[in-house]
Amino acid sequence: MLVNYKDDYKKIAMGFLSYEPDLKDLGNLNTELQLYTNDKTHKLFLYREGDANFSGVVGIECGDTYVLVRHLSLSPAVRGGNTVDKLLDELKKKVSPRKIMGSLENTPLIMKWEERNKEQVDGADPSSK
Repeated sequence: MLVNYKDDYKKIAMGFLSYEPDLKDLGNLNTELQLYTNDKTHKLFLYREGDANFSGVVGIECGDTYVLVRHLSLSPAVRGGNTVDKLLDELKKKVSPRKIMGSLENTPLIMKWEERNKEQVDGADPSSK
């Protein structure tokens, strides 16, 4: 489930975002959080499965026909497996019909997710590859 960022979640969001190399500096991290708080075209969501603790964040920039995933950071405990797919599926529900795109760092994740979704729609078994 994606939960809208609010100031109560600041330390949690900072923890997840600090996994990203360019956001390890506290000044950069605070600047990025201000962007998500003050700019209406930027949104930050925390992710959790069911009632579990938060396991990641996704930061997006919204355009008229697209959503750019600027930051996608998960807890090391859930990076393997299908957590990225679940998170992106939830994001797709929130932003549809806009197309989800990725920053340079996130494009490979988005492309793999799109490929797995296409295989599921086409009836192919994605685990057979």
